[in-house]
Amino acid sequence: MEVSTPGRICLFGEHQDYLGLPVIAMAMNLRLQIHGQKRNDKKIIIHLPDIGKSKSLTINDSINNKPKNIFTSGIKVCIEQGLSFSRGFEVEIFSRIPIQAGAGSSSALMVSWINILSQMADNPIDWNSERIGQLSYQSEVVEFNLPGGMMDQYSSAFGNFIYLQSVPKITIHQLNPNLGFFVLGDSCEPKDTIPILKRCRDMRLNIIQKIKKRNPGFDLNNQDEVEVSFLNKDEQNIFYATIENRNILSKALPELKKNQPDPMFIGKCLLEHHKILRDSLAVSTVKIDNMLDAALDAGALGGKITGSGGGGCMFAYAPDNPEIIAEAIEKAGGKSVIINSDIGTSVKKKKK
Repeated sequence: MEVSTPGRICLFGEHQDYLGLPVIAMAMNLRLQIHGQKRNDKKIIIHLPDIGKSKSLTINDSINNKPKNIFTSGIKVCIEQGLSFSRGFEVEIFSRIPIQAGAGSSSALMVSWINILSQMADNPIDWNSERIGQLSYQSEVVEFNLPGGMMDQYSSAFGNFIYLQSVPKITIHQLNPNLGFFVLGDSCEPKDTIPILKRCRDMRLNIIQKIKKRNPGFDLNNQDEVEVSFLNKDEQNIFYATIENRNILSKALPELKKNQPDPMFIGKCLLEHHKILRDSLAVSTVKIDNMLDAALDAGALGGKITGSGGGGCMFAYAPDNPEIIAEAIEKAGGKSVIINSDIGTSVKKKKK
């Protein structure tokens, strides 16, 4: 059996979904595969040849103890959903997604893991994309009380382009724009995801809490005019940056609902989004900015950092000349790969 799941880039709404604001993401054709088969004992053997490691655990490890990693967390969540495992299994995991670089590698792994667990259970179940996304988010974020949002899990589960809203309830709208090619550029700079997410989330939640204390009816999703003079200058700037990022997504969404969006307009919106992430949230780096500048000089229409930031990846929008843009990013010191949208997580069962 093989499960295949895409990584993702965030087009609009970066650092916004954990505030209850919408996001637009694209699943990309860099994928993670899990090949698996059942065993005749209770052991679960996980081979990770990309990093030269293997793991061994048992079903009871996941039932009786607090999860130590996403593998045991996923098993625990699946068992809570009624799945049972009387036999273990052995898997091998391969990935083309840059690891810990803001391209959704951990969530692609989590989505693949939930998907293959659903097939390895005593009574296999074909969960739909929304259910897989939900359980992956629960396994990866909720179980470990992490500060991230749910964009990555749902994007990898659904595939292609999604518009995700989490307030007042989770709703996913699939988009079908013909955007053509992007170029993913890996800066190869290490990043510390959790502290960056926590900083960006907590400082803004604190600001929103201060505003709501004075204005209980304030709604971040649809309100612009609100008195914030009681905030200090830095807090005001962060608040306005959050509102502006929200408005950039709202401006881009109608265009992305078209089959043939205006590429120049989308590129411009991406650059506006990156500027706020760089200047107000301070999540970009000098190298990533240099890579983006090189891509723009070579003819890219736009681009931005993707993921939590502080290193990792950026992408450039290059619908017509991706090879030239990829070469420019390489000359600026990054590793580049041409990408486009791709389907969500999928299962291929071996013929008996």
